[in-house]
Amino acid sequence: MEKARPASLAPLETVRVTNPGGSSPFVLTCDHASNFLPAEFGTLGLSVEDLSRHIAWDPGALPVANRMADALDATLVETRISRLVIDCNRPLEAPDLVPPVSETTAIPGNAGLSERQRAARVDLAWRPFHDTVAQIIEQRLARGQETRLVSVHSFTPVYKGKNRPWHIGIIHDDDRRLAAPLISALQRLAGVTVGVNEPYSPADRVYFTLERHARSRGLACAMIEIRNDEISGETGQRKWADLLTGIFSNLEPEEARGSRQRVMGKSVQSAS
Repeated sequence: MEKARPASLAPLETVRVTNPGGSSPFVLTCDHASNFLPAEFGTLGLSVEDLSRHIAWDPGALPVANRMADALDATLVETRISRLVIDCNRPLEAPDLVPPVSETTAIPGNAGLSERQRAARVDLAWRPFHDTVAQIIEQRLARGQETRLVSVHSFTPVYKGKNRPWHIGIIHDDDRRLAAPLISALQRLAGVTVGVNEPYSPADRVYFTLERHARSRGLACAMIEIRNDEISGETGQRKWADLLTGIFSNLEPEEARGSRQRVMGKSVQSAS
């Protein structure tokens, strides 16, 4: 049974905004920025080692996003609670909104939750995150500020025994205005293997934040996935943040295409 949430974990503290008045057209989100578990959840029945793994967060993603936001003068919105408590990059009806299993690891503390317990988790982190993103975008649009939404994630080098060769993946749906020039710029880099809708695609239910806040408003958007062994330390984090900053500094979205392009469906995977 979950205990009552202490006042120190008020919902407004489960999301953090860096540089809310940023001049850049880019707004960055880091949906899986933290592996922090509030005290009332204990360890969800997991070991300390499990809580450091990708199942609990996207290692390396936040330092990259922070450095990009600083260099670009962009706004960054991050979650501050582990996605094991609730995954802010999932719709409310998603079966893995509160994951009973992540990859191949059972999450004992997520088993058999009541509707009231699930609703409390939504109110704790999911709703504040999405309300904050929406508020920032609406304020920018109201003052006529161009806005493009980019989410920053990381992925594992191996998933269920399958090696993933991509150093970075760019995820997009039918709207390729931002993804296409970003992919082209990355593909020109020597020694970089770029995944296009790899290792995930919107068919894997990983595109929710962008669908909710960018696609619904007709804003250009893209999702960045960096292989987490590339950004496990400060050197790699700096390398990829600086590389992406250089690309984004000169990146202009393509014009919307007249014909919509279908994203190829893939088998659903459990983490992003």
